Order: sequence, then C-alpha cells, then structure tokens
Amino acid sequence: MKVGIIGVGGIARVHIPGWHTSEHTELVAGSDIRQDVLKNWGEQHGITRLYTNSQDLIDDPDIDIIDICTPNTYHAPLAIAALRAGKHVLCEKPLAPTPDAIGQMIAARDESGKMLMTAQHFRFKGTSRALKAEIERGALGDIYHARGWMLRRAGIPTGLGFLLKEHSGGGACIDIGVHILDLTLWLMGSPEPVAVNGVTRTVLARENGAFSHWGGNLVPPEIDVEEMATAFVRFANGATLMLEVAWLLHHKTQGEDMQVWLYGTGGGGHWPSCEVLQTDYQTQQHLNTTLMRTADINEAHAQECIEFAQAIVDGAPSPVPAEQSLQVMTILDAVYKSQATGREVLLNGT
Repeated sequence: MKVGIIGVGGIARVHIPGWHTSEHTELVAGSDIRQDVLKNWGEQHGITRLYTNSQDLIDDPDIDIIDICTPNTYHAPLAIAALRAGKHVLCEKPLAPTPDAIGQMIAARDESGKMLMTAQHFRFKGTSRALKAEIERGALGDIYHARGWMLRRAGIPTGLGFLLKEHSGGGACIDIGVHILDLTLWLMGSPEPVAVNGVTRTVLARENGAFSHWGGNLVPPEIDVEEMATAFVRFANGATLMLEVAWLLHHKTQGEDMQVWLYGTGGGGHWPSCEVLQTDYQTQQHLNTTLMRTADINEAHAQECIEFAQAIVDGAPSPVPAEQSLQVMTILDAVYKSQATGREVLLNGT
C-alpha cells in the first residue's frame, strides 16, 4: 500500500520508520505548506512526489493511506476529505479538537468503509501491553478509581502551532492530556464517562523569561492556550478518575513525569513500572509483583504504523477505535466547559 504524509515536519519523523518497516507499505509522497521544508524532506528521503496543496495528494489515485501529521485544527477536514477519496487514514492525536469534529470523521469513515485510527502511540509500548494483559486476566478485579498525570517542568512546546488556539484547539489539556487520558481509559476498559469537573490555567508561561528546555526557547508572548489542566471524572459504572497535565509546573522531574495508578477490588496497578499490588487477607500479607516484559521490537510510533497497516491487510478493526478517541475528547472538551462555567459538566444528558 502506498503512503502519503500530510505535514512532513515534527511528528512525521517518527512515523517514517514504521512505514519503512512494515512489509505492507511504501512511503511515496508528502505534502506541506512550507515549500522549503517539503523540498528538503523529499531530498532526505528520496521522495519526488511532493505537494504543497494537500488536496492534490489526497486526490492522487496511487495513494492508499494518508498519514495526517498537521496541527490539530486541520485534522478533521483533511481526514474527512481523505476518507471520501477512498483512503485509509492514520491521524495524529488528538483525532480532532472537538467531539463534534470527531463525530463527523466517524461518519465519513462509515460511509467510506476505510480505516480511521488515532496515533495514540503509548498503547503500543511493551509496558502498556504487559499491564493491560494482566488487567484482562483479572489481576485488579473491578477498577473503581484511577489517577493519571503527565507533568513537565519547563517542557512547553514553543511552536505557535501548539500555542495558538486557532491551530491547536487548546493547550496542554489537548496536547498531552490526550495521551495520558487515552492510556488510562484504555487500561480501565473504556468506561462510559458521565460527569467532569475541570480547571485550566496559564500562570508560569506569563512570567518574564519563561522558557522551555526543549531547545532553550522563550515562551512566545502570543500564547493563548492553557499550560495546565486538572479534572475529576465520574463514570457510569461508579468508577472515578483524577487527571493532571501540565507543560510548566514546579514539579520534581527530569523532563516528564507520566504515570497511571489503577485501583481495583482485586489489586492495584502502576504504569510504567508494571507493578501489580495485591493483598492476601488470610495471611495479612501485601504482595507486590513486577511484571516481566520483553523489550519493544520497534519504537512505539513506528509500531502503531506497522499495526495500522497490518489491520488493513487482515480486515481487522482499527487498533485504536475512533469511538474511543471520541470518548477521550468528550472528557477533555468537558474540562474546558467546566472551566468556563465554574460547574461540573454532565455528559449524555445524565
């Protein structure tokens, strides 16, 4: 299957090894609005089919798969156009910055009969799969509470594609919140959310001299999105979730602190350490087990591309169903609504 990438800078770089590794795909084309970046990318990868107009790539009859790596607000229109053109679509996270847009993408997917998948690469890490397998074996019992956080100290992206709402649709809540929330919900078994109480704020980014360790750049003064978000989520099955994400925080971490804690009737679980914490009530002994896991064969971004292509060939469901991405964005969208109203947001008319 022939692959074309839209948006060849940034995250596209870590998708390319997956397309090269898969026995089912060949990367043949790219599109970017920056002609100089596109030209250099084509020379670097030996690709001559280059388009500054993304619609021209979408209309290319030789392309089977479109890989969308653009800023967030452009995901939905590009994906919908690609699906309507009969292409399979792998789209970077978030699938779209609003639930309504994701709903439109799902409708286009259903009409086209093609595959649509969000690039949630943390699901494809060996640590994630080891813990998920243990959960599915029943080691944690019924999970009734979870905590998930992704926190950085001076780890804000400084490109305006991330920091202006017109391009990103939101800040840390969408950019990294989508990662930790997707992973946590997946480990929990994707329970149905019914209520969200959330807060967003931008504080440290406004400090004179605010900077990012990523390249040592100052935070652009034009930033109009949040640097931090917190939320409390309730689910239909009675479970609860505490969510914390931040680009800038006075938090003790080297780079990034990303963790998931799961608490169930049969035990607790922690990611990424892959620990399972249980209790023998007959002997009053605590049992702590670290799961054995093999090293990842491929880096997670590459693995998601490989498994996306394999699912197409096998006629299997999308490895990351768009309906689950809709659930994630419904919660994150409710965080913004809760901040705006100062109230808990009830979902699905509950």
